[in-house]
Amino acid sequence: MSKSESPLASFSDAIAELVAGASAPVVAVQGRRSMYSSGVLWKEGIVVSAAHTIRRDEDIAVTLAEGSLARAKLVGKDPGSDLAVLSLEPASGSPVKNAASDAVRIGDMAIIVGRSPNSGPNASVGIMSAVSGPWRTWRGGRLDQYLRIGATLFAGSSGGAVVDQTGRVVGIATNALSRVAALAVPSSTVHRIVDVILKKGAVPTAYLGIGLHPVPVPENLQQRLNIKNVQGLMILAVDAGAPAESAGILIGDIVVAVEGVSVDNLEDLQSVLGPEGIGKNLRFRLIRGGESKEVVVTPGERRSAQ
Repeated sequence: MSKSESPLASFSDAIAELVAGASAPVVAVQGRRSMYSSGVLWKEGIVVSAAHTIRRDEDIAVTLAEGSLARAKLVGKDPGSDLAVLSLEPASGSPVKNAASDAVRIGDMAIIVGRSPNSGPNASVGIMSAVSGPWRTWRGGRLDQYLRIGATLFAGSSGGAVVDQTGRVVGIATNALSRVAALAVPSSTVHRIVDVILKKGAVPTAYLGIGLHPVPVPENLQQRLNIKNVQGLMILAVDAGAPAESAGILIGDIVVAVEGVSVDNLEDLQSVLGPEGIGKNLRFRLIRGGESKEVVVTPGERRSAQ
């Protein structure tokens, strides 16, 4: 059998063509000392990269596909989704044309495409090893899908493109949101976060002005107060003038539910609040002095750290 007739050779050629097509909008980003990462030209003059790899605000070196060097500055970060938005000065390069993450299936091909400022594009091939619905990261970010990548994510490829078998960019690669494996931040999430950062400079989050720590709820209190939680969140600190203080929340209170949703840990609270909770009157159920109490809190706005 000739090389041209070999199924393996045909498969290899197809992968090489996918990588070649996907690498055009992928750039190398020098956003931290002595280490590079990757990024994707998401819009004209706009690069998306992994937030944990960007350690400076200005004079960020970006190597484009044709090898030319451009400068960029940080527009904003969203640590919750590990996304950073950079603006090129001046705008240059070819933005991605087919970014979409709908209809991603477990078992679909997942090609991670990054770029090195020295050796050019790099790639690793695998599959989508897990696909599920919306979830909230341990950093508090809301992602539209959980997309786990069964492929090697090289150190410099965080922030690079994750491409499926059709050549679609289905997400941005990151190793900062899971201790288990590399993940793809879905393209739909990237679109949403980029639009917010370009408009506001950061992704706003709900601000309560409290310090919290998980504590167990005694079984007798669970039964007497009809509480399902095995643990709640004890208030350890209340900022002066914060929404929590205005609502009458006190140090020592234990939060067990918000808007009827049980709160067992910080992730639960972040999930209930979210950006959509800003400015809304939310019912907090507390344990105070062994009794159940309800207070209404109106979260303020806090923007993600740059």
